Amino acid sequence: QVQLVESGGGLVQPGGSRRLSCAASGSISSINDMGWYRQAPGKQRELVASITSDGRTNYAEPVKGRFTISRDNAKNTVYLQMNSLKPEDTAVYYCNADLLMTYAPWNNYWGQGTQVTVSS
Repeated sequence: QVQLVESGGGLVQPGGSRRLSCAASGSISSINDMGWYRQAPGKQRELVASITSDGRTNYAEPVKGRFTISRDNAKNTVYLQMNSLKPEDTAVYYCNADLLMTYAPWNNYWGQGTQVTVSS
């Protein structure tokens, strides 16, 4: 059974920093793209950042220069370092990954989400 488990969410003051982690577990043969999405109340889920298996990154305009995505392939883990946080960054953050399992073809998986609240 595959799992994407996020951690690191919480309450942070404007201008502060937070680091999210997402670890993929299960009978994984390979991982392709990994990414972070977010969904604020009343809004659609949107891409925040993504990273390929060889480290190429892509960022949404609102987070460029403030957020950094990285991954540790040995640990099947993706990170999102969030700096200079703003109240508009408040959302549930979801991990996403393309996984090849030992028992199934390539598929796209989601984590359960972690709440990030930016407020004073």
